[in-house]
Amino acid sequence: MDGPKLVNTLPLTEECRHYEDISEVPSDIQKYWYQRYSIWEHYDYDIRMTDDAWFGVTPQPVARKIAEDLDPGVATTVIDMFAGAGGNAIAFALSEKWEHVIAIEKDPSTLACAQHNAEVYGVREHITFVLGDCFEFLALLNPPTSSPSLSTTTTARATATLNLDADPGIDPRLYLDLSKTVLFASPPWGGVSYRDQDVFDLSTMQPYNLAQIHAACRPLKHVLYLPRTSDLRQIAKLAPTNPNGDGDGGSKEKIEVVQYCMDGASKALVAYIPPSPTTSSPSQSVSSQSSHSDSSGSDVDSDSDN
Repeated sequence: MDGPKLVNTLPLTEECRHYEDISEVPSDIQKYWYQRYSIWEHYDYDIRMTDDAWFGVTPQPVARKIAEDLDPGVATTVIDMFAGAGGNAIAFALSEKWEHVIAIEKDPSTLACAQHNAEVYGVREHITFVLGDCFEFLALLNPPTSSPSLSTTTTARATATLNLDADPGIDPRLYLDLSKTVLFASPPWGGVSYRDQDVFDLSTMQPYNLAQIHAACRPLKHVLYLPRTSDLRQIAKLAPTNPNGDGDGGSKEKIEVVQYCMDGASKALVAYIPPSPTTSSPSQSVSSQSSHSDSSGSDVDSDSDN
């Protein structure tokens, strides 16, 4: 595949399915189809999904609550790094908090579903869709250093993961002010093995583990959607140190951790992580709280999120 590219409209393929009867549904996703109205409240309006997308989509009430809880601050752009069939990107667009919502997905059929589903929810024109690998996108994200939209501080911070010397190779329409950009990452969790662990080791998450994802996201404020049993100690180590804070070496930042629930059962753990200066060292500080989303249906188990 070529590098990440902005796409207008991708055609729906035979993989973009809308199942109307259980007899049509493959056995491994039937449990999710029975919960389809918890996943998509407008499912009957021709919502489309690839079979793989059923395992990762965020239930709509949870996606809506995350969009409600995420405070943009000065940010104007949110990037959904693993957009999948569009659940979270659609919720961000519906929240009307953001000037720009960017949805990245590397599978063309899945991205076609996301575009179609955004049309169903009336927000197709409010989302910019990018076909490609999200890590490659981040590596190309930085505009030429002469761009007036980047402050010196932001440029310095970006050097942690963005190659400023490389040919940008990205559509100029996607140049962003990184100081006003938030990342949302709901990566694949590597199947359902996390359910067998009382505390899930995030270093075993596949195909991308916690360290890989954080390394790509750390220069910016980012939000990670993770298994509900994730090891809080591993998340705590991601907390940056503010070098301008009180005390030797600065003060420790805090990570807010929220459990999102439906019908009294946790669906996922979401970590809200501040940006890390390039000189920061890991901290052991973490704060947590529980938050319940509005429920509109039966319980849904996600194996990843999109």
